Amino acid sequence: MKRIKGIDRGTLEFILEVSKSSYPNEFAGLLKAEDGIITEVLVLPGTESGETSALLKLFMMPNISIVGSVHSHPRGIIKPSTADLQMFGKTGNYHIIAGYPYDLQSWKCFNAEGDERDLQIIDG
Repeated sequence: MKRIKGIDRGTLEFILEVSKSSYPNEFAGLLKAEDGIITEVLVLPGTESGETSALLKLFMMPNISIVGSVHSHPRGIIKPSTADLQMFGKTGNYHIIAGYPYDLQSWKCFNAEGDERDLQIIDG
């Protein structure tokens, strides 16, 4: 398992902006890291988004290393659901949930079990 030091500020800002532009639907993607820093969001083909969920088609995932996932909660509740926890276990150990209103204070990172974890914002 890769040790992640933080998330690139530009990547976090991208997550918040795409979450905001997807509102009132959820946004979902996968996280890729470089040198221990989350630097990229991968949006899988065929991802389905609605007001209450987003469905990642994991069979469309290319053969690359993924450290976790990201998705939005349009209702602003930044806590993993049961469905989130099921998906977390399949996609790494760093999972970001961005909640409405999608600003720098409305996101959290969780491990695969759903426990909140610190994730430093790193200026690139």
